[in-house]
Order: sequence, then structure tokens, then C-alpha cells
Amino acid sequence: MYGVDPKDDGSAPNNWLAIFGGCAWEWEPRRQQYYLHNFLKSQPDLNFHSSQVRQAVLNNVEFWLKKGVDGFRLDAITFCYHDEQLRDNPAKPKDQRQGRGFSEDNPYAYQYHYYNNTRPQTVGFIEELRALINRYPGAVTLGEVSSEDSLATMAEYTQGDDRLHMAYSFELLTDDFSAAYIRQTVEELEASIGDGWPCWAIGNHDVQRVATRWGKQQANPTMIKMLNALLFSLRGSVCSYQGEELGLTEAPIEFNQLQDPFGITFWPMFKGRDGCRTPMPWVKSADNAGFSDAQPWLPISAEHINSAVDVQEADNDSILNSYRHFLTWRKQLNVLIDGDIQFVDAHPNVLAFVRTLGSQRMLVLFNLSIQQSHFELTDIKLNSVLDGHGLATGHQDQQQANTIVLPSFSSFYAFID
Repeated sequence: MYGVDPKDDGSAPNNWLAIFGGCAWEWEPRRQQYYLHNFLKSQPDLNFHSSQVRQAVLNNVEFWLKKGVDGFRLDAITFCYHDEQLRDNPAKPKDQRQGRGFSEDNPYAYQYHYYNNTRPQTVGFIEELRALINRYPGAVTLGEVSSEDSLATMAEYTQGDDRLHMAYSFELLTDDFSAAYIRQTVEELEASIGDGWPCWAIGNHDVQRVATRWGKQQANPTMIKMLNALLFSLRGSVCSYQGEELGLTEAPIEFNQLQDPFGITFWPMFKGRDGCRTPMPWVKSADNAGFSDAQPWLPISAEHINSAVDVQEADNDSILNSYRHFLTWRKQLNVLIDGDIQFVDAHPNVLAFVRTLGSQRMLVLFNLSIQQSHFELTDIKLNSVLDGHGLATGHQDQQQANTIVLPSFSSFYAFID
């Protein structure tokens, strides 16, 4: 922790806000100074402008590298530095207040976070970190990015061989589940990332579970299997959040059960993140669903008991077995792992793209609707339709061979000429 003197009237140095509510500055009476906390007041920010602090962080990283860790997920990497002049963040117009990891009614959404976030010095520290990581072959870095333009920041932080290996953001952790939005998001990153490597997530510990957030009232096992396949079919690495392999929905949490300070502060407009953080159900009949013999931090959701691992392992058609099966199938197809991606125009309910690796081209389709959809093979010639993925699948229309019929929440994979 480091201190900053108050203004002459005793108020905080500037207008910066904490994501979890209130002023980002907390008074420390023993020092007669304020300290900065972008999150909780129990989480003082380090002063990365100090070379001693940076070296201490790197020493900590190397301590774990020497113990053989495989890498580091760098939480909130964009928050390392702050503006040394402590300038006020400008106000954000009401029509532009959209949250990524926070709701629009949070005052944090009322500002452009130009001065407490994503400062230019962060790239230099990332390069220092990567230089250390490179001394330990096989270790990897994954940055969590949240900024005013997260896709541009992801591209900047991963370009070349001397920055992060990959980064992910909240851009697919939104409520928008349209094919147009997914396409726009991926294309925007692909256009700017250059030789960088993307990483995608559709769920994590900070947002409502994807089966609820995107599934709304129509989620079913077919849809959830498709969502996992969609994530695994994009170009880049994947962050798959615990419970997605089981198709877990958002757990209902009462106020007196909350542990998340974020939710406690903003209840009931924002109910916090505990609904996606409840324990994994392992054994249906065991105490606490086999998660622990002790009382867990959060309750096991009654809605999750029948989705326990032991139940799904015994069901060949379960979401868990589909998840495992698809990943095994994917490993056999290098074009899905290393291929480029180019999106194709399609019906608004259909996400369509082509993965290309050398001379191999694969058409991939997802019907994001509960209603049947179609895809027209305009300027696309099928070579061979791929099966074996275990998903509900589309098929060529018997009367019109250039039309792919896509049943509710189905997928379609084919090699094309």
C-alpha cells in the first residue's frame, strides 16, 4: 500500500470509483493519507510505478516458477498502473453506460476509466514478466482484460513474442447471444490481433452462468451441448468454467447466504456472483453432493443435485459425456485447433464460419434458435459431412441439396472444396 495526500479540503485526490461500490480511495488515519483500491477497500492497490514493487512481484512469480507451475492467470492485468497525475476520469454519457463485469446501474459505469485503468506503462511490465517467463520453457501467461476497449487491449497485450501468450475479456460474457454479436466480437479481435493468439470464454466466476444467461427460459441439454461446441470451435484457446461441463444453471442464493461483497453492496438490483460460484455436485446421494464433508462456503443448489458427476457419467447422452466426447473428436481435427477463421453470411439465427488450415477448409454452422433454421450453400461446395461429434446435427435438404436444414440448437460440420 502507498499513500496519497488529500486535497486541501480533506477530500479524496480525485473522482475515481471502485468497481465494488463507492470511492476508490480509503482514508488511512495513521498515515493521514488516502490509499487506492480499485476493488475492495481490503485490497489496496500496489504502486507499480515503483521499480521495487515491480521487482517484488517478479520475485514472487519466479518463486512459483521454480516450483514448477505451468503458468499464471493474471487477474485484472489492466489495473496495474494508474495515472501519476491523478487526473479525474471523464463522465460517460448515459447511452454509453454498459457494463463488462458490472451492471449499468453501478456508478462505476458512469465514467470513462482512462486514468485508473489500462495505462501505457502496463505493456512495459508485461514485457518484463514475459522475459522472466521465457526462462522457464512451457510456462504460459493468460491475462484477464477489462478496459474501455477490451478487444483492442487484448490485441495490444498479446502481439508479438514478448507479451502475454493470450488474453481473454468479458466480451462474450454478456447477455447478447445473437449470431451477429458473436460474429462482430470475434471479427473485431481477429482484425486487430495480428500474430497474437485469442482466448475465449462464455462463462466465468464473475457473471451469471451461461446456461441461464444465454439459455434464458429455453435452455435444454441440446442447447448446452451446442454452446460448449461453439466455444470449442472458435479460433484460439478456451477458458471453460467449472460446471459448464455439467450444464449447471445459475443457483438461487438468498441474501442471508451471500458471501460476495459486490452482491451484498448492490442487492437487490444486482444479486452478486455467488449464483455461479456454488460448489460442484460430484455424488448425488452424498452429503453436500460429495463436494466436502464440511459445510461449504456456499450452499449446494438443490437444482444441481440431479446433474451430479456420478449421475451424468452413467448416462451416455449426458452433457458431461458430450463435453468429453466432443473434445476427444476435436483433438483429431487440427483445422479446428490451429486453423484461421472467416465468417459467412447466414440467417440471423445461424452462426456460420469457415476454419482453414493449409488446403483444408471446414464449414461450421450453429443454429442458435429453438426454431428450425436453414443455411444456403451459396458459393460453397460440400466435400464431406463430418459426423462423430455427438451433437444434434443439421443435414442437406432432400429436395434442395444446396440447403442445410438446421433443427433446434443443432450444429453442422463439413469439409468443403
